[in-house]
Amino acid sequence: MKALVLSGGSGTRLRPFSYSMPKQLIPIANKPVLQHVLENIRDLGVTEIGVIVGGGAQQIEAAVGDGSALGVRITYIPQENPTGLAACVSLARPFLGDDDFVMYLGDNMLPDGVGEIAAQFTADRPAAQVVVHKVADPSAFGVAELDSEGRVTRLVEKPKEPRSDLALIGVYFFTPAIHRAVASIEPSARGELEITDAIQWLLTDGADVRASQYEGYWKDTGRVDDVLACNRKLLDDVKPDILGEVDATSVITGQVIVEAGARIVRSTVEGPAIIGAGTLVEDSRVGPYTSIGKDCVLRGTHMDESIALDGATVTEVRGLHGSVIGRSATVGQAAQHRLVVGDHTSVEVAAA
Repeated sequence: MKALVLSGGSGTRLRPFSYSMPKQLIPIANKPVLQHVLENIRDLGVTEIGVIVGGGAQQIEAAVGDGSALGVRITYIPQENPTGLAACVSLARPFLGDDDFVMYLGDNMLPDGVGEIAAQFTADRPAAQVVVHKVADPSAFGVAELDSEGRVTRLVEKPKEPRSDLALIGVYFFTPAIHRAVASIEPSARGELEITDAIQWLLTDGADVRASQYEGYWKDTGRVDDVLACNRKLLDDVKPDILGEVDATSVITGQVIVEAGARIVRSTVEGPAIIGAGTLVEDSRVGPYTSIGKDCVLRGTHMDESIALDGATVTEVRGLHGSVIGRSATVGQAAQHRLVVGDHTSVEVAAA
């Protein structure tokens, strides 16, 4: 089996960060979303991975390289314009050949993995197997309608009156039968080749299409609030590891990672939290559910339930909560409790 990861989208819902970085590189627990995805795929025993890339190709390649550090082999597949998920399958056909493959959206987080679902697909080999998850508002998703044996009877994109609460969540398993389906469909009303249309074509043609329900935690990291929520979830599972320097006046409590080269000076860090390599935390309090990237500086600052990306500097900010601070951004004297600050941005607001 091979894998196809889609990482070419523009990520308009994650602005301002997606102006300067691919949305798949936003860090969750100090690791890019795309890296979490690639590790999940590797854990399935799949090592040949094609990655669809768009305008952020250079940054993605710089972040994950050829995949060898993760134990996989990555082939980058350039895409000039996003024209639908099924179009990505067509574009990747030379890489995929006649192999079965798993297709995975590069901004989806499924930390519990899909190992059992992959094993089921390998054992039964239906033409397609979609991964679904129960959601509160099915009308916002593609929805799978199933029969009593778990076979898909119909797929409906964002139905006004859903007959099912099982949403497609961006992981699909396919045999080579999908290529004939993709070649047989026409662009949708929005001008894209929809993967739901290709799977529906298989159904109409009499193919076996199945759905497997994912019971674990799932998050589409398309919005800042989703990124923060997912960061909280993953930090719950970190194991304490103090590799950096913590002076005698500082206090570390709970599940805290202090990476090598980081320094904690006259400060308190309450876990779960991660302090990245080369970061200085001085005269500050870092509260629970906070991820601080590499080479950051926090001085005289109180921060919790937040993310600071690599190179960020935060000075004399009290009560910073639920915030995301971009790469190499500078924030000081801010009165607000919640900030979303893009890369290389300076924010100075006089305290009220």
